[in-house]
This record gives sequence, C-alpha cells and structure tokens, in this order.
Amino acid sequence: MNQLSITTTQNVTINFTAASVGSRIAGQLLDILVLIAYSVVVYFLIDLTGFGKSFSGMDSWSVGAIMIVLFSPVIFYTLLLESLWEGQTIGKKIMKMKVIKIDGYQAGFGDYLIRWLFRLIEVLIGNGVIGLLAIIFNKRNQRMGDMAAGTAVISLKSNININHTILEDLNEDYIPTYPLVIKLSDNDARIIKETFEVAVRTRDYATLIKLREKIITVTGIKNQSGNDQDFIRTLLKDYNYYTQNM
Repeated sequence: MNQLSITTTQNVTINFTAASVGSRIAGQLLDILVLIAYSVVVYFLIDLTGFGKSFSGMDSWSVGAIMIVLFSPVIFYTLLLESLWEGQTIGKKIMKMKVIKIDGYQAGFGDYLIRWLFRLIEVLIGNGVIGLLAIIFNKRNQRMGDMAAGTAVISLKSNININHTILEDLNEDYIPTYPLVIKLSDNDARIIKETFEVAVRTRDYATLIKLREKIITVTGIKNQSGNDQDFIRTLLKDYNYYTQNM
C-alpha cells in the first residue's frame, strides 16, 4: 500500500495509508447502488402519485427542469456528502476512507467542488477509465480531481488497538497524573505515540518540544512529570488507564 507523509502546521509529520484502488472502486460501486436506489424510489413515487401523467401537458423544457430538480441529489451527491461529512460519502464510510488535503489542512468546500467538477470530466471522457488509470499510476493513488484539488483519499482502517499503542503495561496499583487526557481521542493517542517513538529514536528533540506544546494547547494539561519524554510517556500511560476504566 502507498504511504502518504503529511506535515502539519506544527511541523509534525504524520503517515497515512492511501486508499487502495480496489477499496476506491468498491466505495464507488456502493455509492452507485445508493444512487440507483434513490432513482428507483423517485420513479416509484412519480408513478404511485400519478405525477408523471402531468408531464404530457408540459413542454420538454419544463419536464427537463422538473427532472433535474428531482434528481439533483444524484447529480450533487458526492459534493454534498463530502462537504457535510468532511470528505466521506456513504461508500467511503462503509469502506473506511476519507478525503484529506495533502498539505495537512482539512479539505474544504472548494476542494470538494474541484473534485466534483473533475469527476464529471472523468466520467464523461472514457467512462471513468482516465480517472482509474490516474489512480493506478499515481504514487498517492490520486485521480485527476485529487491532483487538481491537492487532495488524496486515505484508508482509515487500522489493525492497531489503542492498548497496543501504549509504551508499557500498567501495574494494578498505577495512579494516573493527568485526568484531562480523556480529551484526546484514540486516533490522537496513536498519532502522539507514533510521533513520540520516532522522535525519541532519532533524538529529534525539537519535535518532542512541539509535540508537548501541542498536547498542552489541546488538553490544557500542565507538565508535572519533568522533561518532555517523561511527560509524554506518563500521558500515554494515563490515557491507557482511563480508557481501560471507562
């Protein structure tokens, strides 16, 4: 699987796994099934209510305008859901994928709009084959819309359990120091642990300082454990303690 290295605004490098071609195709097929189901329901309701009979007295432009309104959710499906669900559609949620910016920022509406516009181009030209080829031959598994918007689709699947991310097992009589650590999520703790281990191994003290400062900013925790390494180790142990006992 292709790896993405993203440097955040705090100059902390985080590694993600790019969603595979198979996962993206599966997600797309699931989204297509959702759109087909919606279309079937709309046609069924038109027939059930007899609304379709009124079309016979209308000109083709009026009928076309009504159909565009009725099927606008199909047309704007990916744009709407990715904007509302922060880079996910139903298919992406099921396949555990998400759209992110490759510069570390959260993708915004403008990015999703660019992806959506290029999706129309990719579908109209070659029935999506061009987009598929772009994903296959791009090291970040990006389609044309991703390259234009500066985004990538990452996999959220992880075989890592949060208990595996703590540096040491806790003794039964362990007493936690930082109750505010529960403000962190499992993913936060995983990122902290991975960044911490790399920084310690490479003796990257500047990253340790930035990591400590970021933790303090997010949680409001004050360092009571001495140096940065002791502080972060204690924090991870405390997170493990509280999550085991919640």
